[in-house]
Amino acid sequence: MSKKFELAPEAFRFEGKMSLKEAIPLGMQHVLAMFVGNLTPLLIITGACGLSGGEFADLQVSLLQNAMLIAGIVTLIQLFSIGPIGGKVPIIMGTSSGFIGVFNAVASSMGGGVIAYGAIMGASILGGLFETVLGFFLKPLRRFFPSVVTGTVVLSIGLSLIGVGVNSFGGGSTANDFGSAENLFLAILVLVVILIFKHTGKGLLSSSSILIGIIVGYVAAFIMGFVLPTTGVTADGVEFTKAWVLNWDKVASANWFEIPKLMPVKPVFDMRAIAPVMIMFIVTAVETVGDISGVIMGGMDREATEEELSGGVMCDGLGSTIAALFGVLPNTSFSQNVGLVSMTKVVNRFALSTGAVFLILCGLIPKLGAIVSIMPQAVLGGAAVMMFSSIVISGIQLITKEPLTGRNLSIVSVALGVGYGIGSNSAILANAPQMISLIFGGSGIVPAAVVAIVLNILLPKDK
Repeated sequence: MSKKFELAPEAFRFEGKMSLKEAIPLGMQHVLAMFVGNLTPLLIITGACGLSGGEFADLQVSLLQNAMLIAGIVTLIQLFSIGPIGGKVPIIMGTSSGFIGVFNAVASSMGGGVIAYGAIMGASILGGLFETVLGFFLKPLRRFFPSVVTGTVVLSIGLSLIGVGVNSFGGGSTANDFGSAENLFLAILVLVVILIFKHTGKGLLSSSSILIGIIVGYVAAFIMGFVLPTTGVTADGVEFTKAWVLNWDKVASANWFEIPKLMPVKPVFDMRAIAPVMIMFIVTAVETVGDISGVIMGGMDREATEEELSGGVMCDGLGSTIAALFGVLPNTSFSQNVGLVSMTKVVNRFALSTGAVFLILCGLIPKLGAIVSIMPQAVLGGAAVMMFSSIVISGIQLITKEPLTGRNLSIVSVALGVGYGIGSNSAILANAPQMISLIFGGSGIVPAAVVAIVLNILLPKDK
């Protein structure tokens, strides 16, 4: 193997020194893994508030630009820390999808519009500050999060994301050609390329296998646009553009440079939004504890320290407040990147910070963001199914850190069976109060975490 492809051992050390030419591809694959997921929640909520077109089209574009900028800035805070804020952990931050259910309900109850979106921003400002305080007091609460609890949360995160990965694998569940031969070809091609470079390449080629696979898939989609039909017809006779087609018009219309706007939407402080959002910030703090535990175990083969967890949660909260000031939804640790770290074992802070800088550039240079945003979902899905499964493995590693006693087996079994089962089949909560349904029906992560924490408190310790 040529020396230029050998990856320095420093890549596997958080504070190791790396050259820029090695760091950039390792950081870029983190950006590609989370880029679409960072923008999707904003598109959903602006749509729910009626801010996705017409007179609000420019506002939505501005908010998407800010989402990229804030993700990069908050990631740098998480990587390097400012005082106690930031865990100094190999985590990429981005717009949280966990709040979608609550924000949709707020938009509906307040009739949508700028006022409803402003209420979401006001609640996020206060909720972020609340989570920051919660993170400060996380150390005395650490005893409630032994490895069997955090491992169960990480396992639930991985299980909940596998379905997301498979949806992308087919081209995106909303695509008219979902599961088509073209989408499956792209996804399988990406997965095969990743496996080839991961297990036959060495050094930089092996560690950048995700980036290489995504680039190959991107090029394949470009070629397919010249040799295959790019449109289809639904059963109702409506013509549609196939999901794998690259939308170059979006790139052409994007500006080369634009200054992000502070407070593009005026915050509104309304208890109809504040009360449910506050509860969700407690939930997202638990998820962040799980993500940090998973990335430290998966990338560094050890448990996270109290300082890492506390600083990480505080960064999560303060980052969400900063995001709301720029009109962006709350920021949190991205589980996609936890899986990527678990796969590659690359935890180098400088490498990840190059990805954060690229996100900031995308916020300042919209054309860069547009190039990444048109990537077909199937290309991302080919990488996602493997990354998300790696999170499951990290959860299992955390759980088995301690002996699998009868008590620990009961905690994991009941948390996954009852907790995760309820969350993944939310129809069972149809007759529950709306607040319960919003919090526990979004995914299996929250109920599994609550059940694991409660059982860890109630069940007698093993002798």
